[in-house]
Parts: sequence; C-alpha cells; structure tokens
Amino acid sequence: MEIRFKKDIEELKREIVLKSVDLDENKELKVNIDDYHNIDKYINISPRCVRCNLCVEECPVDAIRSSNAGIRAKILDNCVKCEICAQSCPISAIYVLEGNTKVINNENVIYDITEVKVPHRIVKMEEIGFNRENCIMCGTCTKYCPTDAIQMRSKLYIEEKTGKIYPEMDDEHKYPFINEDLCVGCGSCANLCTQEVINLKRYVGPVQIYNKIHVDDDLCVGCFLCEENCPTGAIKVIDGKAVLQDNKCIRCQECTIRCPVRALEMKPIE
Repeated sequence: MEIRFKKDIEELKREIVLKSVDLDENKELKVNIDDYHNIDKYINISPRCVRCNLCVEECPVDAIRSSNAGIRAKILDNCVKCEICAQSCPISAIYVLEGNTKVINNENVIYDITEVKVPHRIVKMEEIGFNRENCIMCGTCTKYCPTDAIQMRSKLYIEEKTGKIYPEMDDEHKYPFINEDLCVGCGSCANLCTQEVINLKRYVGPVQIYNKIHVDDDLCVGCFLCEENCPTGAIKVIDGKAVLQDNKCIRCQECTIRCPVRALEMKPIE
C-alpha cells in the first residue's frame, strides 16, 4: 500500500500565516521553507481489531490501550515503534507505516505513506475450554471471532458434535459452541467474556528479529543519552562507551534517534 499527498508550497505558506496571525498583529509574517526531508514511522490499529488484547499483553512498554466489546485497542503516545504488536496480531490488523516528507526546490510538499511489511510471529491455539455452568448465553464471544470458530448452536448440534449429553440444556435455546478446528487462538472470545467462561492456552512464538543496533565505538562520546532513553534498559554506558545487551533490545531505535553523534545505527541482519 502506498499513498501520496502533494501540496503547493505557496498554499502551505498561506496556511502558516493564517494560523500565526495571533502571534504578532503588528508585524507582517514572512515564511521561508527550505528543502526538507524527513522519515517517520507510524503504527496504527485497523477497525478489523478483534479485541483479543494480545498486542496489549505483548507490548514491552505498556503503550497500547486495552480493548473491550465497545472499543478497539489503541496505540498510545508512549509507543516506541518497536513493531512487536504488529508481529503479534493474530489477524494482521496492526499496520506499520512509513511517512516520507520532502520539500524540493521550494515548489511542493510531497508526503508519501508506505506500508512496511513486517514478519509475523506464530500464534496458535493449544487448548481451549468452556465452562458451561457460568455461561449466560449472551453471544458476546461470537461477535469478533475472525474465523467463525465460535457460534451459537442448538443443544442437538452440540451433543452430536461433542458426543456428550447435556441434560441441563434447553432444546429451545442456542448455546456457544467452539469448533476447535477453526480456532486460531487469538483469544478474542476469552478476553470479551464477562463471566470468564472460556479458558484459552495458546502458543506465541518468538519475536522475529531482522535488524540489529550497531554501536560505533570510535564515534561514541559516552553522553548517556542512549542509556537514559532506552525503554528496556538494553543499553548502558560502561567506561565511556555504549554497550548493548542484544537480548533486551526491542529494536525501537530510541537510542539511535537520541544519539547526537550518530554512533548508533539500525542495520538489517544478513
């Protein structure tokens, strides 16, 4: 996916002037915009979110608001863009976007938005249990199931599929039934159930690592900015040099952004 916006530079200048008139009414504001190039990363949760909260559980910096039946999960301002949520989403409803802003020859502002393809972790159901004694048959668990693995079924249907007899069930009502062959272990039903009826055991594979922080000792000045801003304590300044603990690093690039001498750089793993 790629989206491009283009704006005339004179139009942008007029907008800046209009928004700045309250700053000083007695002076005419002159706007100069030089050549400019900047790349930003954005992470967004799609309306397709199934409210499983796996992204909330896996976020290493608590930067995702929990979801419920009424609202989907939301990326918060303290997100460090490590991409772990996007790798973990069972239905790939979290997008990593790269915004590329350019001003060239003082003519146009060009803004490109491109989707970044990230590898995906393995997420699968191992065991799922259903406590029918607590079920109030509200049907909430069926609402967001991405594979229709859980549906409201009749007593006869459930008894035929499970090979069990449920005398407490009423022939006139429908009850939730989980088709384990279709279940992907996302956890939406378990998260949304208000009665804690569904017990899920799932396997979540390791985060896929495809890049690494490189430390240039010759450039490092030991200023401690990387250590102060690392959200996981993965980088420390020892004897005047930055030392990275790779097993703690989440590839968020907070250290590379803060480094004043560019001694830290994210590089792809061959």
